[in-house]
Amino acid sequence: MQHYDILVIGSGPAGQHAAIHAAKHGKNVALVERKPRIGGAGLQTGTIPSKALREIAYSTTIGASHGMRSAYPDISRQHDFLTEAIRKKDVIIDKQESVILNQLMRHGVTLIPGEAGFRDEHTLCVQSPHGGEKLLHADAIILATGSRPRRPDHIPFDKKRVLDSTSILKMQHLPKTLTIVGGGVIACEFATIYASLGVAVTLVDKHTHVLPFLCRDISETLQTAMLNMGVRFHLQQEITAITCKDHGVCTCTDDAMLESDCLLYALGRVPNTEGLGLDKIGIEASPRGWLEVNKHCQTNIDHIYAVGDLIGSPSLAATGMEQGRIASMHACHAESNITFNHLPMAIYTIPEVAWVGKTTAELDELHCDYVTGYGLYRETARGQIIGDQNGMLKLQVDKTSRQLLGVHIVGELASELIHIGQMVMNLGGTVDTLVEHVFNYPTLAECYKIAALDCSDQLEALSRG
Repeated sequence: MQHYDILVIGSGPAGQHAAIHAAKHGKNVALVERKPRIGGAGLQTGTIPSKALREIAYSTTIGASHGMRSAYPDISRQHDFLTEAIRKKDVIIDKQESVILNQLMRHGVTLIPGEAGFRDEHTLCVQSPHGGEKLLHADAIILATGSRPRRPDHIPFDKKRVLDSTSILKMQHLPKTLTIVGGGVIACEFATIYASLGVAVTLVDKHTHVLPFLCRDISETLQTAMLNMGVRFHLQQEITAITCKDHGVCTCTDDAMLESDCLLYALGRVPNTEGLGLDKIGIEASPRGWLEVNKHCQTNIDHIYAVGDLIGSPSLAATGMEQGRIASMHACHAESNITFNHLPMAIYTIPEVAWVGKTTAELDELHCDYVTGYGLYRETARGQIIGDQNGMLKLQVDKTSRQLLGVHIVGELASELIHIGQMVMNLGGTVDTLVEHVFNYPTLAECYKIAALDCSDQLEALSRG
């Protein structure tokens, strides 16, 4: 039986970082992966492929007026576009996989192909993809097996007409019409990608508006942009039936029957725990299957950790990487700062959405006393140059301490801009930090100063009574 100091199960972003950080601390580390290629959903079937497709779609339609229906020049060339987009996406995945492999090998991490399951609290049995099995023993085990799209039994998935967020990335032809079930992150990202390419997208969801966990003005701005791209909404609607036809899909809702070439079902994800044998060793999970952990990412068994999508929200690659680092450092008995405060969030729609800190609803529920300031993209020269007339940056500032309570952005490059606000919040800065800061001209980052001055003016007016 082979012994390791630390065993990591799963090679996605969380698992990679856990393995590399442990190896950096001189530990004998092995990483087990059941799929033929490393990287997990983050690289192979989720984050990187969808974001690569988003950038390709955005750059293809950049000549169109911002926020308007796609100006893709020739619908007869859409097949050529999708073929080229898939080729570029695959090139990006191959390059990133090579980078990850190099990092793991450079740090001496042993890669073991196969599917792992617990024999006891310290022993895993790995079934080789070529047959046979081996037993691995470890002092500490880090579970990073990720998640997959939720696929209810009553939905007729066939990977051609009824798709999930994995199979839609393998489409060989752009449909003329697409129905999307769901109003969350994945649903909205794909809705804007395909609508920007001229596909007639219809989105069906039970909520009153998309992305209901966002500040209402942010989600409304995004929804307006989606409407301008041609997305049709059927909100506050439950799906009653989905039926495959000879040449498409029929979707029945409470008050409509929608026909389309394809359907994307994007209502949630589920954890990859099957086959691990967690019940054999008594690891606790929530009712929906997500593993429960403490601030060090330990499960109820001290030497077994869980990170990434396996532990549920926020289920982001960036947070998974940080969780992998924290778990690894704790398993190595190394000092580690825990940075779970003010984590940046991003949604890669067209336009992007990003935020850090509290939403308006959360602040109101906590009875916080704050002011809100706005910096509009159209007020900056850079916003005018790129043609983003609807983008905005919102700051929420405590009236007494003048500290930032939340930063919310909708507009191009929101996922990059949010880190400025995150740094100010993590370093304990105030709105005055942004007022006194000099931003390059012309940049979208100037929106921080515009919004900060808006807040500062309100605070000064309040202080004068």
